[in-house]
Amino acid sequence: MSEPNEANEPNERNEQPDKPDQPDRPEHRLRKELPEEVPARAPEPEPAPGQNTEEQLSGRQRLVKGLWPPRVSRAQLIVALLLFGLGFGLAVQVASNSDSDSALRGARQEDLVRILDELDSRTQRLEDEKQGLEKQRQELQSSSDQAAEARKQTAEKEKQLGILAGTVAAQGPGITMTIEDTKGTVKADMLLDAIQELRAAGAEAIQVNGVRVVAGTYFTDSGKGVGVDGNKINAPYRFKVIGKPQDLEPALNIPGGVVQTLEKEQATVTVQQSGKIVVDALRQAKRPDYARSSSQ
Repeated sequence: MSEPNEANEPNERNEQPDKPDQPDRPEHRLRKELPEEVPARAPEPEPAPGQNTEEQLSGRQRLVKGLWPPRVSRAQLIVALLLFGLGFGLAVQVASNSDSDSALRGARQEDLVRILDELDSRTQRLEDEKQGLEKQRQELQSSSDQAAEARKQTAEKEKQLGILAGTVAAQGPGITMTIEDTKGTVKADMLLDAIQELRAAGAEAIQVNGVRVVAGTYFTDSGKGVGVDGNKINAPYRFKVIGKPQDLEPALNIPGGVVQTLEKEQATVTVQQSGKIVVDALRQAKRPDYARSSSQ
């Protein structure tokens, strides 16, 4: 009986549970405390000789790299659009001023002298008118009989206004301008430009082919002719103008003025000065529909 027991002893010894691990050896404890090994990185290849790196870029290359591709913000875009609009407006203004001054730039010296003389004449005429008004004011203030003086000036003013309104005939020095238009190229706006230039030069009474020109006169194209205040007139167009001849004729002959414009349209213009021009075409005085004197 004892033999089986002895035979079983080794089995019992083998079936015993494992004993707890023995304390690690020093080399095992040191391995646990050290961090895990990191695999070594492969060394980066060195740049080949002559190859450009960030440090080897030249100043020009760094400038190009910083500017391109462009980075535009919204504010920069708005400022660029505003500057473009401002530049475009200035260019248009300079171009328009250049077009308006082109006629004078190409003018001859004698033409420029004539224009300056005309401007001096207009200035002198305005100065004379100012002195005349000052004289009338002084006469009204210093006259012993202001009522009689006022009636006298009123009668004189009535005559002047009658000439301007076309209700009375007028005569005096001036010019006669004749426009021959065999091609039918002269239009109403060209005749209106002539009237405006004559008025600016000091014309006091104007008559065109038997029609008195007043403040409200209008021109229209009418077939092969021209309508003046509803009255059709045909070429040749004859202007009778009362004013200072030395001012009227140069005003028509300035570079780019009335005569040159009409000649470009293949019309023939003749201007003659005279010591006596009679403007006898009359207009009927018309009562205004709405305007009334402020003194009433």
